Amino acid sequence: MGLFKFSDLPATTLVGADWKTFKEITTGHYIAPDKRIKYNLTKAICRLLSPAAALQERKYQKLLADKPLEHDPLFILGHWRSGTTFVHNIFAQDKHFGYTTTYQTVFPHYIMAMQGFFKPVMGFFMPSKRPTDNMELAPDFPQEEEFALSNMCPYNYYNFWIFPDEMQAYCNRFLTFRDISDEELQAFNHTFEKLVKISLWNTGGTQYLSKNPPHTGRVKALNKLFPRARYIYIMRNPYTVFESTRSFFLNTIKPLELNSITDEEMERNILYGYMELYHAYKEQKQCLPEGALYEVRFEDIEQDAFAITREIYAKLDIPGWEKAESAIRQYVLSKKGYKKNQYKYDPRTIQLVNEHWAEALDDWGYERF
Repeated sequence: MGLFKFSDLPATTLVGADWKTFKEITTGHYIAPDKRIKYNLTKAICRLLSPAAALQERKYQKLLADKPLEHDPLFILGHWRSGTTFVHNIFAQDKHFGYTTTYQTVFPHYIMAMQGFFKPVMGFFMPSKRPTDNMELAPDFPQEEEFALSNMCPYNYYNFWIFPDEMQAYCNRFLTFRDISDEELQAFNHTFEKLVKISLWNTGGTQYLSKNPPHTGRVKALNKLFPRARYIYIMRNPYTVFESTRSFFLNTIKPLELNSITDEEMERNILYGYMELYHAYKEQKQCLPEGALYEVRFEDIEQDAFAITREIYAKLDIPGWEKAESAIRQYVLSKKGYKKNQYKYDPRTIQLVNEHWAEALDDWGYERF
């Protein structure tokens, strides 16, 4: 058990940002009076650590910057709370995959240098479980890379964790890339390539395994950056996704905020962002080459995760099934008794989903309540 619970975190995850990124993310934004202590502590830690980021940069330029990737990534896509974490953990059992670790998401500039010092400290302070679903947390566990990218580049959707009052603006620019400038997209691509290479170096993998819901709205840009990449898209009952996302955003994000919005505003943002992501994916997936995409319901994964995983390896022509089969089977069996949160949909939830997400319900064949 870590020293802090999520609700007690004294600083935001921007403690691990480089100083330039921290300034660009925070300059000009409103800091709520009751968040100023958290902001100042985050700022102080970030300023103190930032000079050491040059150690990694020198090592990166020497060892990795000009080294081509052996394989393009495998991307796990889907809206938040669609089961992407479970699928990520399954594929991470295959040791040919490399991934961004939880430690790296907070301290992406201190992987190739100083990790031996910072990682044990982080492990001591961080919570041991996510508050919304009891999924385990540890510094070396696989994690979605958007958190790391947010500490390396200011052009990032997860800035809304810090400034939720800008959530829809961040959505339009950095979730779907609809309003992103060419210069911002170029900077994002450069940062992402660097993150992939460092993640592979850190975990010893030969192919990057990405689990990152925001990438669901960036398929076109990802395909240009990695033309040989493969994609898994997970859909899940929208009623469950709404309930779970609302709980996740309201409970997990609040400790990291530097200003705040009402629960009703967050709810509206969830409803808006879901359909923006849905439409962006629906449009952009058309650019993918044949055989690059596998779409699956999470409910089918729950029924037989091992069989679905085996089929994905075959359909997407992913190497290494024979070597990974035993570890994947063992992991899936170990999760058989895992108890998920149970959702009993209240009338308002049903009304909101039917009103705002009916297109997804109908396209995916989920029964309406």
